Amino acid sequence: MMHEVILNTVPFSFRVTTNSTLVINNLQRVYGSANLNTAPTENDFAHYSVSLLLQRKVGRPWKQQARFKCDDLEPFLPMDADKSYAMLEWGLNWVIAAHEVSHVIVHAGVLAKDNKAILLPAHPGSGKSTTSCAFMKHGWRLLSDELALITPNTLTVTPFVRPVCLKNASVDIVSEWLPEQAKSDIAPNTHKGDVAHLAPTEISWREKGCTASLSAVVLPSYRADTYCEIQPLTHRQAFNQIYEHCFNIGILGAQGFSTLAGIADKVIAYHITFNEADEIVSFIEETLAIAT
Repeated sequence: MMHEVILNTVPFSFRVTTNSTLVINNLQRVYGSANLNTAPTENDFAHYSVSLLLQRKVGRPWKQQARFKCDDLEPFLPMDADKSYAMLEWGLNWVIAAHEVSHVIVHAGVLAKDNKAILLPAHPGSGKSTTSCAFMKHGWRLLSDELALITPNTLTVTPFVRPVCLKNASVDIVSEWLPEQAKSDIAPNTHKGDVAHLAPTEISWREKGCTASLSAVVLPSYRADTYCEIQPLTHRQAFNQIYEHCFNIGILGAQGFSTLAGIADKVIAYHITFNEADEIVSFIEETLAIAT
């Protein structure tokens, strides 16, 4: 059965067409009715139109595979049907990273408290998403787990609130921290391991239209044998790290460069190696003089 819904994720909306029951069930579970129009008309606006369709696998017709498309562009190879919801979430990330030019986009988590935001740029497997969830556990609101939308030549971050992508052992760890948050079915054996998407906290949804100002850059790096090791970064080091994770610097050119340079010059920055994410939260709250 074919379904069509509009996913309203400020500042973008997506018209999603799918024949996957797994996708529809997880969208309803993780986003909730407030962010999902399950009966859109052709007149209802959406910024982007995407599809996630299940089709019989060539050469193995008894097995289904998922294919993601945006305006007939197909950025990924097909995946097994049990990975279809994870594929949709990754596809939505690709759509914005590939098309959005009104913001400087950095691959990073962003969280805020008292209007002070922290940027968590990091490579896959560094513990970025687990760190984001540790901040949410302590009352910080999530602006994004993947895509920081920064207004050019400012410190202002626009929320793009969507589920947090958790991998392998972090799924169970974070579920204990935030037991009330809905999570998707697990997508097994992806290129990232076993993956589940966790719903943002209530305050994150409630303030999804509220910008925040960057106050710190934190490069998290999980290492099992290190409790919490904090290394301040120079302006140049901070710039290099943000630049490395910027998706659209090549398109924005000088405007993007000046934006990243301004962030590196104006905010504090640290590389924190850890095996206990709560310690990062305590250190940042103390450093930024945020009430706990």
